[in-house]
Amino acid sequence: MTLPVPAIAVPAFALTWWLSCYLIGRDPRRASLRWPAAALLSYALGVAAWTVAPGSAAAEILLCIPALFWAGAVVSLLPLTPVERRPIDRGALALGALFLLMVIFLPQVGRLVVLAPLVGALVLLWRMSGQVSLGSLPLALTSMAVLYTAGLALLLFPFGGRVPAIAAIGVDLLVFGYLMAVAHAAESGERLRPDLHRSLAGGLLALLLLGVPAGVTMSLIDGHDVVTVLQFTVVAAGATVAGLGNHVRRAMDRLALAEDAGLRADRSALFLNADALLRRREPRRLESLGEPEFLRLTRRALTDFGDLNRLARSPLTDLPVVGRRLADREDQPRARAGALRAVLRECVSDLRPAGPLGTTDDWRYYNVLQFCCVLGLNPYSRRVRTDGLSREARLVVDWFRRYVPEDVTKQWLREAAMVVAERLWTELAGGPRALSPSELPTRSTKTP
Repeated sequence: MTLPVPAIAVPAFALTWWLSCYLIGRDPRRASLRWPAAALLSYALGVAAWTVAPGSAAAEILLCIPALFWAGAVVSLLPLTPVERRPIDRGALALGALFLLMVIFLPQVGRLVVLAPLVGALVLLWRMSGQVSLGSLPLALTSMAVLYTAGLALLLFPFGGRVPAIAAIGVDLLVFGYLMAVAHAAESGERLRPDLHRSLAGGLLALLLLGVPAGVTMSLIDGHDVVTVLQFTVVAAGATVAGLGNHVRRAMDRLALAEDAGLRADRSALFLNADALLRRREPRRLESLGEPEFLRLTRRALTDFGDLNRLARSPLTDLPVVGRRLADREDQPRARAGALRAVLRECVSDLRPAGPLGTTDDWRYYNVLQFCCVLGLNPYSRRVRTDGLSREARLVVDWFRRYVPEDVTKQWLREAAMVVAERLWTELAGGPRALSPSELPTRSTKTP
């Protein structure tokens, strides 16, 4: 018996596909958004597969896989240092691959083993719950995981009621995706609701205009698998446009305005301001932020130094020193992002020791910020671009690659961001402030 398409399959497919695209479009670089997006995408494909072939092994596997992606999302939320994160991330990937093979080859009920990595990740999250930015997040994720477990058990055990189980799993995953979006917005210092509501309106419109006709078509032409797949493809296209609206618009500009770079740049600037207004929080006194929050925002701004889109949404654009730099210029998000970038560049320049460029201990903070943040270089990339750099700068990049482990570079970046945050906080507070002993930068390794 196929799923009642108009009632469950099409809405479940459309909404989960839309939210998956929205999470990816919100920030493709964040693992905390890529994992839930993959979970939602797997579920959507599982719904389509179940509609075409009810009870098939492929459909069941696709509906089980979200548990593995959910575990990866929880691991990405753990407050770990770069040195701690690398082995945990590698171990999580290895375990995920192992459990994926088990899900594929185990019989129906045995596929519940897919829940083991999720349980382990939630245990780790609870152990570190005191360091999580949103204190209620572990409880919310655990509650949704329990409901997901119940739905998956109802699906895999021969009790009947598989259609309600699939619907319940879809609701759980939608809430899970929303919780991860909330966590990302809180970590980034951004607003979520206006941007999410705007995208959701587009997703619901796509469901109404494309999903309803697709459901009616599948109901009237039952048993034609090709037609069913084509209808799901049409719905997926509409949901993709709704979820990735900003990225689709930029792609269309590059395609249609390929010969007019000036017009593309002007439109990009206008859309940047429009997008930033949806996600930028209302101006507030940054002095009310705690020291850990201010440090985290400074580290994020330095990491996003080369991306005006992200800088425009940073709460640090409300710094008084940024406002003074605007002077008589128009106060728009893009202008504030440019002023914040100039302030950060000055802070990095002030860290440069006197004398020619070097690689001694005194140079580590300047080098890591100048080359990895300001210039946006990744010394560990196989195709690192050093065009336009001086000979000394090329030597520094080569020094990073040869003598400084990547984990150490990430640790230096955290320590250097602490120094920059100290300066910005001092200017914000109007006086000196000493870092607490636990915040003081320390030499993390010795390099030649």
